[in-house]
Amino acid sequence: MARLYLVRHGRATGGWDVEPDPGLDELGWAQAESLAESLPARLAPGTVLPIVTSPMRRCRETAIPLARRWGVEPLVHEGITEIPSPLGVPISERASWLRQATTGTYTLLGDRYTTYRDAVVSFVAAADEDTVLVSHFVAINAVIGACVTDDRVVIRSLDNTSVTVVDTAGGRFRLVEGGHEADTLIR
Repeated sequence: MARLYLVRHGRATGGWDVEPDPGLDELGWAQAESLAESLPARLAPGTVLPIVTSPMRRCRETAIPLARRWGVEPLVHEGITEIPSPLGVPISERASWLRQATTGTYTLLGDRYTTYRDAVVSFVAAADEDTVLVSHFVAINAVIGACVTDDRVVIRSLDNTSVTVVDTAGGRFRLVEGGHEADTLIR
């Protein structure tokens, strides 16, 4: 069994409709620093975990303070990247598309998005050791959906740098902790 700590990236400098790959803003960096203090405090003393991050800049930057604290080099992997925007949609319309998409299910979005969800879930399910994964709101929700057998794109509202804890063994998931207390299951 592997225990996985799914971290949503810190606050970015721009939204999905402004920048294709924004980094962290000042608050986002402060959130990443806070994560580097709080996450190790939840683990057994001396624990150092591997860190895997989405290739998106906001995730890679969120991982920096924790990686520095533990003296590890994060592995960057496409398996936990951001949901792709529809082909041909201008950047200025991506946020509007995402707001609509997150009210429905992967099945309603179609094959491209069920393939995305399945790829994220398969990547996370393949973890064979306790790991920190720094990813995105929708990708983490895909894993939560696998835990609770739910096809909705958004099941839980997640704050920046919230931590969702799941156990995985033999391709099966168990939701252990859903993040900050402010997080809510969406019904």
